[in-house]
Amino acid sequence: FLLTLMPFTFIKFFYAPWIEAESRKRAPRELPPETKDHVIITSYDPVTVALIERLEDHRIDYVLVVDDFKRALELYDEGVKVAVGDVDDPETYRRLRADSAALVVAADRDEINTNVAFTVRELSERVPIITTADSPYSQDILTMAGSTKVLQIYNILGRCLAAWTVGGDCRANVISRFDELIIAEFPAMGTPLVGKTLAESRLREHFGVAVVGLWERGKFMVPNADSLIQRTSVLVLAGSEKSLAAYDDVYAFYHICRLTADPVVIVGSGRVGDTIVERFKERGSPYLVIEKNPKRLQDEKHYVLGDAADIRTLQKAWIEKAPAALVTTHDDATNIYLTKYFRSLRPEMQILSRANLDRNVSTLHRAGADFVMSYASLGANAIFNFLKNEDTWMLAEGLNIFRLKTPASLAGKVLADSGIRKATDCTVVAIRDGDRMSINPDPQMPIQPGSELILIGTDEGERRFLKAFEA
Repeated sequence: FLLTLMPFTFIKFFYAPWIEAESRKRAPRELPPETKDHVIITSYDPVTVALIERLEDHRIDYVLVVDDFKRALELYDEGVKVAVGDVDDPETYRRLRADSAALVVAADRDEINTNVAFTVRELSERVPIITTADSPYSQDILTMAGSTKVLQIYNILGRCLAAWTVGGDCRANVISRFDELIIAEFPAMGTPLVGKTLAESRLREHFGVAVVGLWERGKFMVPNADSLIQRTSVLVLAGSEKSLAAYDDVYAFYHICRLTADPVVIVGSGRVGDTIVERFKERGSPYLVIEKNPKRLQDEKHYVLGDAADIRTLQKAWIEKAPAALVTTHDDATNIYLTKYFRSLRPEMQILSRANLDRNVSTLHRAGADFVMSYASLGANAIFNFLKNEDTWMLAEGLNIFRLKTPASLAGKVLADSGIRKATDCTVVAIRDGDRMSINPDPQMPIQPGSELILIGTDEGERRFLKAFEA
């Protein structure tokens, strides 16, 4: 009888309490009193997953609030730093040291985000709160609830897709501004640049602009002097407003202006599609929107009612002449399907697509998309920018322009000997020293201590830079 009873006694009074104690260490309800400058995240979705990756890359402490203990343990096992608590309970934020936090992130439904903002403000008026908003009507409500910044990711996504679309006039398309530095894209098709290497183009010598990247069917490449400009290449240019104007004066003449008179096709008139339409109206770019839901039609002149998978609908939208198509539905499977279909119909058309999940970005490229913008990456990038109080932009999916204080290991070195491009595949497009910014700096220019480097590179390139020079 004792031999039978002893195992159960051991399990109940020793093993089970030990397991529970270990579990609570993995998913605590409270952070240590000395915790500060951390980020509190109140939901786990594609945006916050991408944000957590960025925080880990930059060695910024964070904690994810999870109300279910079992779910918290599962996320802990996946490598996520979690704490158990209810997002609508002030005690949760007291235990998580919200008054000492660097930021609270609420990226759930608008109603839940409003609740989070009110609850955190009960505890602290100081901590910054950033919330996402699905509806444009929620911005004022979230601000009144205590949100420091309200982020409309759909609006950002629509503006980015519109910026990368060939259309409007025939000049270099500005996709980002960084003080005096301008980043623009220009399709090489139809210009004398096709068939030349970057060294042969002599763009820096003639105009003062630098080719900091080449896009080839959605693949970004860091160029070198021997990189060949092909018919399908899209040049990513960096320069001042004056230098880009000089470039346009010569090469805009060769651009395929006959295409820009035909409307760009936009699939879907949701929040992203509507933002693109507004941008096209501002630019004076012709467009046609394909929409299945008749209730969303705004005017017959610019809308085609029907299914984008139906060739008859596409013919009504002038698919055979359209210079570009933007696929903006909220379903990744549909976007992949339509991207592949459009590519089979028009091999030379520019196709831009939206991805809701990061894992589908590469699939959309394989399906034929020239450019893909991820809702999750854009949202995470915008939140991280707010946290760092920096103007860092995502130029395209996985391609960022970012600035960093000059690391001590680079101070005093000339740019040519710094090894930045070799080690990271990032390009230094400007150096700010006090109030002076040097755009496309001379390779023999010394990097001054205390200056700021402004770089363009991929997400992986930024990680390499942080590892190589910031450690």
